Amino acid sequence: MTQLNETHDPTLTSWVADADASDFPIQNLPFGVFRREGSDEAFRCGVAIGDQILDLAALADLGTLSGLAATAADAGRDATLNRLMGLGAAAHSALRLALSRGLRAGAAEATTWRACLVPEEDAELALPARVGDFTDFYTSIHHATNIGRLFRPNNPLLPNYRWIPIGYHGRSSSVILSGAPVRRPVGQKRPPVNEDGSPARPGFSASARMDYELELGVYIGAGNALGEPVSLAQADDHVFGVSLLNDWSARDIQAWEYQPLGPFLAKNFATSVSPWIVTLEALAPFRTAWTRPEGEPEPLAYLDSERERAEGALDITLEVWLETTAMREAGTGPERLSVGSYKHAWWTLAQLVTHHTVNGCNLTPGDLLGTGTLSGPEAGSEGALIEITKGGKEPKTLSNGETRTFLDDGDVVILRGWCQAPGAQRIGLGEVHAMVTPARTLA
Repeated sequence: MTQLNETHDPTLTSWVADADASDFPIQNLPFGVFRREGSDEAFRCGVAIGDQILDLAALADLGTLSGLAATAADAGRDATLNRLMGLGAAAHSALRLALSRGLRAGAAEATTWRACLVPEEDAELALPARVGDFTDFYTSIHHATNIGRLFRPNNPLLPNYRWIPIGYHGRSSSVILSGAPVRRPVGQKRPPVNEDGSPARPGFSASARMDYELELGVYIGAGNALGEPVSLAQADDHVFGVSLLNDWSARDIQAWEYQPLGPFLAKNFATSVSPWIVTLEALAPFRTAWTRPEGEPEPLAYLDSERERAEGALDITLEVWLETTAMREAGTGPERLSVGSYKHAWWTLAQLVTHHTVNGCNLTPGDLLGTGTLSGPEAGSEGALIEITKGGKEPKTLSNGETRTFLDDGDVVILRGWCQAPGAQRIGLGEVHAMVTPARTLA
């Protein structure tokens, strides 16, 4: 696991104006992809500092970096982060240290590096990585229990849940950047039962139970060879960083199609991700103990270690906000629906990587893992509307008098995240937002 070092010093400040009070202070330094808005420039990699983007290609041209840091900055010339991700943890750490030193208040580099800054408001952002594969997990026992109670009130969790990180292979081609609209999907619906007990023909229409899912996205850095598993001790070295992720879900379509192989059209239409990836190294001050409640089974040996128990969890605060059409027209702004923390997850990031590869599966740079919907143990920390409304039976009343069981067209869902701990500088993950737009017209 990444140890605390000089880049985490909470007293550090930057010569970049107003960076210290932003989501992206010098202790953060998240990575993304951009070009100047309205230009025909090639997309390239950058690092967020305050409301500015440090252009890695321009920085590499200056020739002020050396060693692994220079190699990593040179990889930033690409239109995705994949090559930089694949260089591995040592290169990422070397670049982070060089950037931290050059961006600090009083650094001699300020004179030359200032020309490498592009205001984020003048930039067009792109997907940070070419996602080769997307795997969605189910790591929140609180979410799994809440959902299970809707269908199996007396036995909400299936027997395997406590023992194995549940996951499925998702659709990478429909991973989209924050801000892109999400069209309401269409699909088959569960048919009614005829009077004689036989099933009727299933329906086909737009989803009426459109939902969001509050998740973290986990980007793989250096990959592993086919047939070579990644141990729990090695797993963190294969994680580049995390972002916010909304894995949209059509609950009515999913209810009909998910047995026996799981969701398909209910999930493959869109997965929204935030533009900035916060590195695992930046999150080091926010590690915390990973524990199981008394009486719960201990993990199998390949998923367990003293180090993982001591600091395998991450305390990342996560929020869901909703802005309706009426709120926009009234100028009242969005309303917060829930707030929770990733520290309550049943499985850690390292355990997901280890389990994913234990059979020899090869991960590649830029692969994306979703944590699954993240809900906390208390009311107000639910990660999806299906939990808040008890499957649509208890509509949520908003402060302006509107109600929601599921999402309406025109609704904008906003996910936000940040980390804060004693003795550490607060850092943010930014946000991911998208508007639900009407389904296509059906013949």
